[in-house]
Amino acid sequence: MSEMILTTFDWVPDLPRGYVRDLRVRWALEEAGLPYRVESVPFRERGEGHYAHQPFGQVPWLRDGEISIFESGAILMHLGHQSEALLPAEHAQRVEVMTWVFAALNSVEMASLPWSIFVFSGFSKETPEWERLDTFLQARLDHIESVLATKTWLVGRFSIADILMADVLRLVDRFDRLEGHPACRAYVARATARPAFEKALEDQLAHFAAAD
Repeated sequence: MSEMILTTFDWVPDLPRGYVRDLRVRWALEEAGLPYRVESVPFRERGEGHYAHQPFGQVPWLRDGEISIFESGAILMHLGHQSEALLPAEHAQRVEVMTWVFAALNSVEMASLPWSIFVFSGFSKETPEWERLDTFLQARLDHIESVLATKTWLVGRFSIADILMADVLRLVDRFDRLEGHPACRAYVARATARPAFEKALEDQLAHFAAAD
């Protein structure tokens, strides 16, 4: 098996550290025990080589031999097909995991990300925009709360769906928005207590700190 190369920024400001999405890929690689190394691209100056791998100038991307994959969900799906630690072999379970992968990205993160950007940017919570964003997020959190109230993990055992869903909810929890959603908060706590997450987080923080 060839060593995979994960590319992320060389540096980011303090606020997003621990939440840059290369963390999701690091976490999956650690869970699966797959060999990899990390390379960097400049945060401030994004050249043609960057856009050739990631058309939107974001990170991460993963090179696996001749293949270059961008978007964290797509990368995790690729890794899942290489390890049953990430994606079950049984067809029905595999399809269910894939469904929850898209749910995490398209149903929950699409509500949480605009809300989080609003909070990060320091906009007033007294505006109509805040109420609309928060109401939208509240509805999605209520739905996933009812799911997680009866489950330890989304599909039987831990999978890439949990990496994505837990990371999406983790950012919301950073701003205490999971208050009133105890199942979601307990789920995030379970996921982030896993040794693979702890290693991934430690490595990301050390990577950015080394560039200071």
